[in-house]
Amino acid sequence: MENNSIAIKNLKAFLIMLQYAEGTFGQDGYRKLFGGGLVNDLSKHPNRATKKWGITSTAAGAYQILSKTWTELQQKIGLPDFSPLSQDKAAIELIRRRKALEDVMAGRIHDALQKCRKEWASLPGAGYGQNEKNKNELLMIYRTAGGSVA
Repeated sequence: MENNSIAIKNLKAFLIMLQYAEGTFGQDGYRKLFGGGLVNDLSKHPNRATKKWGITSTAAGAYQILSKTWTELQQKIGLPDFSPLSQDKAAIELIRRRKALEDVMAGRIHDALQKCRKEWASLPGAGYGQNEKNKNELLMIYRTAGGSVA
């Protein structure tokens, strides 16, 4: 039982760290559009293309998920809306797809970051030319959020 609770704490901490990396941590994170605008209707992905910093993106929510990705995830795992719970489930599915879920839950954060870096442009080594966060900074956020590093 203890190991399971550690795994859940690690997963929650990793999700918080992702929100921090994506610039969505805080009160309005689940409502955030790419570029910083907010959306009020969480019944569905806003699918609003926003141009900022020379990039046009439909990324939205706490994990800045693209509309195309959201539509596919919504069908695959049956997400009813764009609520915080649905966004968390979608992020977990993206982590699982990158074969990093076991790493996250076991606290193998260096491995998880490596595997997830192509999913989130803010992670170190993503290579999308966006604002990549420093690994040490992310580890500090992860630990502060209650995660343990294996």
